[in-house]
Amino acid sequence: MTFIRDRQFHKFSAYGFLKNLRFFEPFIILYFREAGFSFLDIGILFAIREIATVLLEVPTGLVADICGRKISMIFSMAAYIVSFLTFFFFPSYAAAAGAMILFACGEAFRTGTHKAMILEYLRITGQEEWKPDYYGATRAASKLGSALNALIAATLVFISGSFRYVFLAAAFPCLINIINLASYPHALNGTDVRKKHVRPGIKDTLKHFASIFRNHDARLSIINSAVFDSFFKVTKEYLQPVLKAMAIGLPILTALTVDRRTAIVIGLVYFVLFLSASTASRYSGKFSRRISGVVQSINIIWIIGFSMLIIAGVFQDISVYVVTIGAYLVLFILQNLRRPLCVTYISDKVPHRVMASGLSVESLIKTLAMAILAPACGYLADLAGVGITVAAAGVLMGFLYLPLRLRKSGQESASAL
Repeated sequence: MTFIRDRQFHKFSAYGFLKNLRFFEPFIILYFREAGFSFLDIGILFAIREIATVLLEVPTGLVADICGRKISMIFSMAAYIVSFLTFFFFPSYAAAAGAMILFACGEAFRTGTHKAMILEYLRITGQEEWKPDYYGATRAASKLGSALNALIAATLVFISGSFRYVFLAAAFPCLINIINLASYPHALNGTDVRKKHVRPGIKDTLKHFASIFRNHDARLSIINSAVFDSFFKVTKEYLQPVLKAMAIGLPILTALTVDRRTAIVIGLVYFVLFLSASTASRYSGKFSRRISGVVQSINIIWIIGFSMLIIAGVFQDISVYVVTIGAYLVLFILQNLRRPLCVTYISDKVPHRVMASGLSVESLIKTLAMAILAPACGYLADLAGVGITVAAAGVLMGFLYLPLRLRKSGQESASAL
């Protein structure tokens, strides 16, 4: 027996698939480097995005819980479109900073909200026992989108000979997603948006929201998930310079320009990475059952994760790029095994009425961590090199394991972890 793959399941999956057609992502660092930005400049741009997201994260989560999640999601897609068009039409540092703020608006309205809609649907339909499997399956569709995204983006760069056009192309999937989101059932809004119900909705939401911070298990689970994701999201971008260096050193395709060779290498590697991530998401539920439960699985993945970062950084520094790419492949698989498990664990600790707010708190902590990590890593990359930076991030992540590891039923996990 398993969950029901009905029409709404396919709408959830379509949302993730379309949302991840961000054609600029495999080339964002190279785009900025081509524009003449240092790694520190790039880190500051990412910090601007994350700080702007922090300022909007919890308020937009509360708006989603009180006023309706569908409207929040549609606003998110619209903000993305304006951001992408700004990147395309105004290629300057100041414009990039403005586009990052617009992108942050999209992130703030989206993060936590769509996951809350999925969890609400499972609650309404009586399928809560299948949370890891259901969320993992919808996430697999989003990672399939990322895999195809890499190939489409590589094709766009290869044909145009420029990294710029990927931003223009990225606006079209957002337009389609607005139509998809508008078709979601009203029951998934999470609240009755009629005026006479708004006041008690605010009171109840704020009450449950405050309870998130008072509950030790809820607080620890949110911080654990956010910190792991922040390290992954900051360090994964440093794979792009590795792939460019690898493309330059290839003894084949020498008649092509460096950008076109880089497009081919990045497209193929990212396709494999995200296809593997898609498969990992699909089997996250089975993985947790095989490894003695969700808590044990989350802890094991943290240990392997920081180990892979150290390996990736060390071998990147000595220019053994195949090992570095292999370590990143493991990291992508681990993160996509882990994410559905974290969402499941958090959902067990946070009241369903404020699930969007709870997941927005997680995103807030994640963005705060990224706002600190991104410029710090950028500064270190300019100073000591990308490999040293990635390895140092892995060491720091290892030190954070003990204070942030999850425990079963208030006690330490039965294992030695």
